[in-house]
Amino acid sequence: MGKCAENPMTVEDYNEAVNKHADGVFRFVLKNIRDEEKARDIVQDSFEKLWLHREQVSGEKVKAYLYSTAYHRLIDLIRKDSRLSIVEEVQSEEVHFEQYSDLHEILNKAILLLPDDQRSVLLLRDYEGYSYKEIAEITTLNESQVKVYIYRARVFLKNYIGKMDVLV
Repeated sequence: MGKCAENPMTVEDYNEAVNKHADGVFRFVLKNIRDEEKARDIVQDSFEKLWLHREQVSGEKVKAYLYSTAYHRLIDLIRKDSRLSIVEEVQSEEVHFEQYSDLHEILNKAILLLPDDQRSVLLLRDYEGYSYKEIAEITTLNESQVKVYIYRARVFLKNYIGKMDVLV
């Protein structure tokens, strides 16, 4: 298969990775898809892949490996699921925005409207606290692309929420 890592992961390293990163990976995935069952499946798949490739993953690369794996599984799932269902849901709820005074709820709706790549890098940066370099490694984008996607996502959110101010 692949080459062995300099310091291959031990069973103890794996168990520690589960304890340290399972909740964070779950939150990241759930923020993207809003389906707890699918989010759990993606987290489970990510840890299964980590276990299967433990000889190639060193202890210091575990976190990036898990988020990268979860990110790619997430993108696959999003591509498989019909985008129309999300768009239809958001469009049907736009009529009811007058009833919302919770900015957090409006922000979450706006995040769902972002293109997949923009949503993922924004969540990795603003919700999980990753650096641009780490996000680039996780998503296989270059740092410039990451910065552009985050900038565009923030501009979209600012404009979207600005429009909602008149309704709130």
